Amino acid sequence: MNDEQYISSFLDDAITIINQIDRTQILNMIHILEEIRSNRGRLFILGVGGGAGHASHAVNDFRKIAGIEAYAPTDNVSELTARVNDDGWETVFENWLKGSHLNNKDAIFVFSVGGGNEEKKVSVNLVNALRYAKGIGTKIIGVVGRDGGYTGKVADACVIIPTVNDKSVTPQTEAFQAVVWHLIVSSPSMQMFDMKWEGII
Repeated sequence: MNDEQYISSFLDDAITIINQIDRTQILNMIHILEEIRSNRGRLFILGVGGGAGHASHAVNDFRKIAGIEAYAPTDNVSELTARVNDDGWETVFENWLKGSHLNNKDAIFVFSVGGGNEEKKVSVNLVNALRYAKGIGTKIIGVVGRDGGYTGKVADACVIIPTVNDKSVTPQTEAFQAVVWHLIVSSPSMQMFDMKWEGII
């Protein structure tokens, strides 16, 4: 396959994914986030790799556009690396959430390609964080790929990006994570504050 064929294939797959995304799950996520905001809860956004970059961007959008107090543990590199060094990678998010006094008015939002899998030892830090959150009644939402992993099993609402092509699971999942959270913050129920470019004629 040459580059021209790959471009067509990738974009055609994206169209297929759009048509298969579970819109009900997006609506459920919006309802949960509305409840969190009305109860003055906080939103903690978890991700590693590309998901960590998404988490940082999404924190800005949920705070600035949707008016939700939001944080990402990966934004504080000093605390993150101190906890990894002292406690280990597998508990880094769980211990960070404990330090933030996570409670049942809060929510966790996960960006992950696989959603976490303890048996395969992939993103176990997400699994431990979600297990802790579930135990204290914190709401869990996420946008993940593959079969949803641990996130898909325990989340109160979760968009699982359909696998259309096994060779492009990661780029398509991470691309659509951005699509979904931007859709959410700009939805009529969530958007509280105007965005700059929409107000310029």
